[in-house]
Amino acid sequence: MKKLIAILSISTLIITSCGNDKKEQVTPQTAIVVKVSGVSENNNNSFVTASGKIESENSANLSTRMMGYVTKVHVNVGQRVSAGQLVVSINNTDLQAKKAQVEASILQATAAYTNAKKDYDRFVALFKQQSASQKELDDMTARYEMAKAGLEGAKQMRNEVLAQFSYSNITAPFSGIVTNTFVKEGDMANPGMPLVSIEGASKLQITAMISENSINTIKNGMPVNVLVKSSNTKLTGKVSEISLSAKNTAGQYLVKINLDKTDKNILAGMFVNVQFPIQNESNVAANQPILIDESALITQGQLKGVYVIDNNNTAFLRWLRIGKNFGNQVEILSGLSANERYIIAAEGKLYNGALVSVQ
Repeated sequence: MKKLIAILSISTLIITSCGNDKKEQVTPQTAIVVKVSGVSENNNNSFVTASGKIESENSANLSTRMMGYVTKVHVNVGQRVSAGQLVVSINNTDLQAKKAQVEASILQATAAYTNAKKDYDRFVALFKQQSASQKELDDMTARYEMAKAGLEGAKQMRNEVLAQFSYSNITAPFSGIVTNTFVKEGDMANPGMPLVSIEGASKLQITAMISENSINTIKNGMPVNVLVKSSNTKLTGKVSEISLSAKNTAGQYLVKINLDKTDKNILAGMFVNVQFPIQNESNVAANQPILIDESALITQGQLKGVYVIDNNNTAFLRWLRIGKNFGNQVEILSGLSANERYIIAAEGKLYNGALVSVQ
């Protein structure tokens, strides 16, 4: 009797356990409603992206050819200057003394020339009257020519001294903004040493480095789109120069771009991203950037990824390698392929293996 009761109890537990397992298997999984987007790769509007820097079209480090003490720096960093404005003065006492000597030499040479010319004119008249010999006229002519050359030489010495004064009074070669001053009053200025740096404020340009895979697709005069990273400002411009050598630029090619229009908030030194539109050619299609919406990125520490959907409508987190930003989109260097769908919004919390329903 006890054995029969034990057998009935075990049977009841087995039936109950089987019933519970069957009930768990039929519990349906609720699909999370999501919104997806495709990878942004439009072959009708292909482009090459590159990082660049805004620079002034005119920039110069002003220096001198003479040695002397700086008597005064007339400008400050950030100050606007006009062409020809005095920016640095260098002691020129020795030049003043040399100028005085040259002026005295000019007076002496002028007096000698005036006297020689009078004698020359008189002997010419006497020679015509046959009152002076040919030898006397030749001697007087030589004296006159020497006096004339001496006066001309003295005047040229004065021009040389006056030219030296331009290296003691340093002026701005063009209108612009003072970006740096390298000396102060009392410093010794040496030949070739930079004194003041000036950048033109009217025209700005961009210098960008292009890889060898893309340089052949960029043409002179090509219109480009520019994004200023710091302010998210969009600008336009045109390619003005293309370097054909990468010898001194670490295997990349220098490209210069003239900006069409800027405002006061766009300053030299700002970093930008540049989009170069290129033709839809098969040989460059593999190099086109893949862009996705930056808002779709999932960040965990230094890792960034997106949720992708497989053929069974299941979400999986895919880690990505991120490149440059351009507006509200980010370049994907690896992790996503063209035409692959990724989730940009969900009505529930996503996780690996979650069942989703595309809206």
